[in-house]
Amino acid sequence: MALQAKALVTSRWLAEAVRVQGKMRILDTSWFLPKLRRSAKSEFKKRHIPGALFFDIDQCCDKTSPLDHMLPPERVFADYVGNLGIERDTHVVVYDASEFGAFSAPRAWWMFRVFGHSAVSLLNGGLGSWKLEGRPVSDRYARPAPAEFKASLNRSWIKSYEDILDNLDTKRFQVVDARPAARFRGLDPEPRDNTEPGHIPGSINVPFHYFLSPSGHFLPREQLQALFARAGVDLSRPVCVLCGSAVTACTVALAAHECGHPEVSVYDGGWSEWYTRAVPEHVISDGRGKHL
Repeated sequence: MALQAKALVTSRWLAEAVRVQGKMRILDTSWFLPKLRRSAKSEFKKRHIPGALFFDIDQCCDKTSPLDHMLPPERVFADYVGNLGIERDTHVVVYDASEFGAFSAPRAWWMFRVFGHSAVSLLNGGLGSWKLEGRPVSDRYARPAPAEFKASLNRSWIKSYEDILDNLDTKRFQVVDARPAARFRGLDPEPRDNTEPGHIPGSINVPFHYFLSPSGHFLPREQLQALFARAGVDLSRPVCVLCGSAVTACTVALAAHECGHPEVSVYDGGWSEWYTRAVPEHVISDGRGKHL
């Protein structure tokens, strides 16, 4: 089977690819907010796409950071991925079990890409779509033989706190916040303790789930483009995306990729870092600011 690098693949495509037995690795990348009290790994052990392995964003991360699941160093990512039997010519397909259809899987998709692995796709509709189509699930798991993976971090796709702070004056790039509108406006609480809602001055709110249909699939390209346009996001100019901890922000990055703009950057620290470090005037929580 020829190596494919489409950002989105269908359940039908994946079922056929599994049958053909190309050099491919399927990863369940499910992750849930702690307050939901769901164990993604326990759910994986009970039910996953046959042959899938579990990719844990809370383990494949920078464990020296006080923030949740920040990008790990190149060596850590390479070792973690290599232990999943993934090599440079392996086509990786990621999915998650979220009711949204895509929640944490876009983060894993972006992680592979930011570390230089472009042969990665996301199962459109996630595990929910796979099951609705009557495709099999399994509770079996086989540890793969380790492989050698070389990671090369694309630092231009990552923004730091200092980059965002500098951009308040320079406005070199647009900042898009993927959190739900009420958290962006300061009306609903944040899911993490010691963090209040609000947003970065000048940022644009486009909640991540707006890019997904009720069935959990990404909207067609024309609708994605219209969504960005209505929000006032100019995809011909640089864009940086964020959310609470850079998970659902990657849904926006994937949507922009589908619109022909793959160079979107991610503020990895997200609102969690901004709230703890920014001065009060840089935390807007009174409903002002642009949102969709």
